[in-house]
Amino acid sequence: MAISAAMVKELRERTGSGMMECKKALVETNGDIDAAVELLRKTGQAKADKKAGRVAADGMIAMTIAADGKSAAMVEVNSETDFVATSDEFVGFCDRLVGLIGSHHPVDVEALQALPYDSGMTVNEARQGLVARIGENITIRRFADYHTTDGLIGGYRHGTRIGVLVELRGGDAELARDVAMHIAAIRPLCVAEDDVPPELLAKEREIYAAQAAESGKPPQIVEKMVEGRIKKFLKENTLLGQPFVKDTDRTVGELVAAAGAAVVRFARLEVGEGIEKKADNFADEVMAQVRGS
Repeated sequence: MAISAAMVKELRERTGSGMMECKKALVETNGDIDAAVELLRKTGQAKADKKAGRVAADGMIAMTIAADGKSAAMVEVNSETDFVATSDEFVGFCDRLVGLIGSHHPVDVEALQALPYDSGMTVNEARQGLVARIGENITIRRFADYHTTDGLIGGYRHGTRIGVLVELRGGDAELARDVAMHIAAIRPLCVAEDDVPPELLAKEREIYAAQAAESGKPPQIVEKMVEGRIKKFLKENTLLGQPFVKDTDRTVGELVAAAGAAVVRFARLEVGEGIEKKADNFADEVMAQVRGS
């Protein structure tokens, strides 16, 4: 049967595929639009599967924060190149995802990918279609979804590469943003000393003990040296113990306490963290910008 422009237009709107791909699918299915939709999805799946093994270490962090400060979400979506990460289609996909997270509150990435996206497609089917059209592996890596009834959620995004959400009890939006900027620049492991995982602390203690033992000093001196190193480690790696990046004469804990507030939790996402193919240090870039603000 003859394939009309209206049929191609409808199929494009339903699948987001290119005009020629839509026309080809309609020809192969003899003008059956539903069958053509299924064919294009299968084609997208096949192309996505072929690219799934390729490293996707670039991408972007998308973020949304409610005007009342009671809810916020952010997501890391990875691509293979910065060129794709800045494309309108990729950015639009990421912005749509963060909106879905904020409205549906999925428990994990698998649940997020199962959410309805558009025109009967799931999020994962939309991702596969994007892979097929763009020609790069695209992965939804992780996300944070915060909501509170008795606190305040703020955030900071450095370009599209680093995102931070922080929940405060007390304080205001300006304080939340300042704390989030500090977290972006300094990378604390957790909020307070009590939050440091025991296994991490035990590992650090073991390393410090081995280093101190090489000094040849008496055991009681070695123990004091180890305890001193542990205290330094905790101060440097816990948010409340760190000197505030915009005023190093006081700690973040002192900054927050002066405002009558407390930090409940935070989440920090950096594009490609742990899988970087390049050695760019975005934390140093953030620190330089924050100190100059």
